[in-house]
Amino acid sequence: MATLQAATTSTGALVTDAQAVRQLCENYCFGTLNWEVDQDGELTIWGFDDFEVYEAQEDGLPDYEGGVMTQEFLRTLADYLQPDEELDIQTAGFTKCRFPVLATRYVIREGEVMYADLSAPEPIDE
Repeated sequence: MATLQAATTSTGALVTDAQAVRQLCENYCFGTLNWEVDQDGELTIWGFDDFEVYEAQEDGLPDYEGGVMTQEFLRTLADYLQPDEELDIQTAGFTKCRFPVLATRYVIREGEVMYADLSAPEPIDE
């Protein structure tokens, strides 16, 4: 069985309600990723895993039957970012030396959640 080796990191983003964002994050499972809302109200996410979010069950374990909830989490989080703040979450990883490698990016900017990966190649201008 192949094991994904990935790293995720984010920029920091100031939030409007630090306690509400902490509660939001506690309602979800981030695998082995870490998250923190510091005393200044800056949220960061980091760790050695893919950025994949599940709702937390009452016992704190991920609700895998409910499916991946990453986009729902980010849409809710977008409402808490301070104006002009941007949260950029990037993941890169691989499974052995197999193709393809994993690279994903989520950006919350001006209330909008955007996603990018390596699946859409563009022509190179001459």
